[in-house]
Order: sequence, then C-alpha cells, then structure tokens
Amino acid sequence: MTNTTPATTRTSAPFAADEATMLTSWLDFHRATLALKCEGLTPDQLRERSCPPSPMSLLGLVRHMAEVERHWFRRHLNGEDLGPDSRYWSEAFPDGDFDLVEDADPVADTAAWQEDVAYARAAVEGVSLDTVGKHPWRGNEVTLRWILVHMIEEYARHNGHADLIRERIDGATGE
Repeated sequence: MTNTTPATTRTSAPFAADEATMLTSWLDFHRATLALKCEGLTPDQLRERSCPPSPMSLLGLVRHMAEVERHWFRRHLNGEDLGPDSRYWSEAFPDGDFDLVEDADPVADTAAWQEDVAYARAAVEGVSLDTVGKHPWRGNEVTLRWILVHMIEEYARHNGHADLIRERIDGATGE
C-alpha cells in the first residue's frame, strides 16, 4: 500500500500580514511540511526508525504532533480536562506516540492528527492573541500568542527530524 497520506498543498506564509494571520499561516506551513514528508510512503516506511536505538519515525512524529495539537489547543487554550491521550499513552509506555508504531495504522493516525489540527484551527478562529488559556502551564498563564509561537517552534524542530528520516528512507530532500 502506498500513498498513506492525502496529497498536500503547502502555501507559504505571507510576507506582510497582521500578527494573527502571520502566526497561523506559519503554523499551517509547518503542518503541511510534515504532511509532505510523509506523502507517498508505505506504512512500513512511515514506521521506519531514524537510527536505532532512537524510536523516532515519521509516523511517530505524526502521532506526537497530534498529541501536541491536542495538548495546547484543547487542554491549555480551552481548558478541557483530557488526561493523557489514550491513543498513544499508557503507564508502561509514556512515549507511546514514538515507541508503539510497529502495529500502528498510519491512515488512522494521520486522520487523528488532521482532526486535531482542524480542532485547533477552529479554536483560534477570531480569538485574540492576548487571550489567556483556561488551563495554566506549570502554574503560568499562557496566551494564544505564546501557544502559536510554541507550535511553530515544535513543528519546525520536528520537521528537521522529518527531513533526515525521509532522506534516509528514499533519498528525498527539500520542500
């Protein structure tokens, strides 16, 4: 089976825009970059580890970013009492998003990530960047502006990992 992820269109962030548009555009750019790194690969290729013993794989990155989206937009911005993500977490495997990909379903995991992204987009639509989240982060108030900047950083860091993993799998670089 190939093409486990839907075809991705990536739009560059505008060179001039208001702050909210700039931040959400950069976040969407990085979301699309991760999707592009996964595009056209087989389930086994998506599960392939970067360099053992590291548990990192493209599928693990998708699963991790689903949890990160859920964590910041549902838990911290909107104050939902979610507990750990049972899709990937257990006491035996607190890093299950990365560790437990051998039998994971890339189509289902990609769909879950896309659902978390869609929720996040809807959650920030028309919301002031100065809005303080309903659930503090380690005792600190956190604004939507901070969350968006952090999400851009999180994706950018992991997209660097994705670049290297994809190059190792099939030699694809760039994008």
